[in-house]
Amino acid sequence: MTALPDRPPGDFARVMICDDSAAIRGAIGRILEQDARILVVAHVGHGRAALDELQRRRGGAEMPDVLVLDIEMPVMDGLTALPQMLQAAPGLRVLMASTLTARGADVALQALRLGAADCILKPGSASGIDAGGFAAELIAKVTGLARLRRAAAAPGRAGQPGSPPCALPQNGSAAPRLRPAPVLPPLLVAIGSSTGGPQALFALVQALGTAVPVPVVLTQHMPATFMPILAEHLTRLGAMPCAVASDAEPLLAGRIHLAPGDRHLHVRKTATGLRAHLDDGPPENWCRPAVDPMLRSAAVACDGRVLGVILTGMG
Repeated sequence: MTALPDRPPGDFARVMICDDSAAIRGAIGRILEQDARILVVAHVGHGRAALDELQRRRGGAEMPDVLVLDIEMPVMDGLTALPQMLQAAPGLRVLMASTLTARGADVALQALRLGAADCILKPGSASGIDAGGFAAELIAKVTGLARLRRAAAAPGRAGQPGSPPCALPQNGSAAPRLRPAPVLPPLLVAIGSSTGGPQALFALVQALGTAVPVPVVLTQHMPATFMPILAEHLTRLGAMPCAVASDAEPLLAGRIHLAPGDRHLHVRKTATGLRAHLDDGPPENWCRPAVDPMLRSAAVACDGRVLGVILTGMG
């Protein structure tokens, strides 16, 4: 694959596809190349071949930004290859393509803990790839992850060379004395996370331990199949138990209540305390569950006493 003649390669989201099925590779490639922002630079059939390609392209203009990686492959499977890929190509964003099974979800979440940026549910056949919302989701995730990779590599980011240092006023005047507003402790922690966010989510939950004396509500944009397994992974990572929320359940201190993969999670104030409310309302920003409904309802239910946490996402 080569860049279009009127645009330099650096203008594209460069993608490598690694899947043992030639039909699946071709179908995914056709979807991606329908978008003028995307350039597929390589198709390979197993993890070893992907590693060889990354080594060969190191430092070149066609080094991929995003790798769409299958899990079960001959020669070298995706889970085995992943850490070596990230070592061979620092900054590479890996999108795991998982089957719609409990085992596929579990392996995909293991991959996220090993450094993959996100996961997507892969249809079982090449003919199924063109059905439903897979194409739109694939393009959105690939372009979003490529943006994240470019942003991370750009000079002048805070704390990196090229960023101007923070400085006090140079006119000799003292900084104004501000009277701090009274701070009331939060009644709830609300966490939102989208594409690219699971890595930050894992780090946050692990660091929190048991140090949260209030309920925690969490919306992570992932398929519904993944949610029970994500809850298990988060429980193992931290000291707080995590479970998929059910409608009308009480929100308990020291617990993480996870939005289901297909319903919005709202917070409601009742006579007996905070409770979860789930609904099938329309998607917001193309997502259900979406972070915004959770945050809006939490702010109302807790009279503004909410600690909101927004993690890395494709936007």
